[in-house]
Amino acid sequence: QTIDELKDIMGRLGFTAVEGPEIEDERHNFEALNIPREHPARDPLENFYLATASSGTGEPLLLRSQTSTVQIRVMERTPPPIRIISLGRVYRPDTADATHYPMFHQMEGLLVDRQVTMADLKSVLRLFATSYLGRDVHIRFRPSFFPFTEPSVEVDMKWEDRWIEFGGAGMVDPFVLRSV
Repeated sequence: QTIDELKDIMGRLGFTAVEGPEIEDERHNFEALNIPREHPARDPLENFYLATASSGTGEPLLLRSQTSTVQIRVMERTPPPIRIISLGRVYRPDTADATHYPMFHQMEGLLVDRQVTMADLKSVLRLFATSYLGRDVHIRFRPSFFPFTEPSVEVDMKWEDRWIEFGGAGMVDPFVLRSV
């Protein structure tokens, strides 16, 4: 029900929902996203690697740790302009608590076109937040770093008098665009 509502909101903002595999190779999960081999996110203890390898390449396979893998697959086969969202399960070996679980759902948007700016990104996120949580929601953007975006921000929403991290965002890093 929630996924359908998110698809509806983003559809009204001009985004098409796409899906991709939950079992991934390292190229789509890390390399094409500018996540170098020595990055902590690639630590085998931080991922669910499978005991089998890809039958085509012999490369290790893992459960995807983010839905960004879907964006890479779309950019590999679709020339710009691109305006999509990818929603689905992702897997990280987190200890279960009130805010973490080894499997959770994630939604990511991707907009690749000429003349797209950080102002466009912030506008889409504000429109999404007010459509989903109501007009009284407040959002803020904090500088951050992600290997696949530049510039990068953390987005927080104020709900019931406290700030809650909503997720990361940013402009697609030129390295990522070149890799696809």
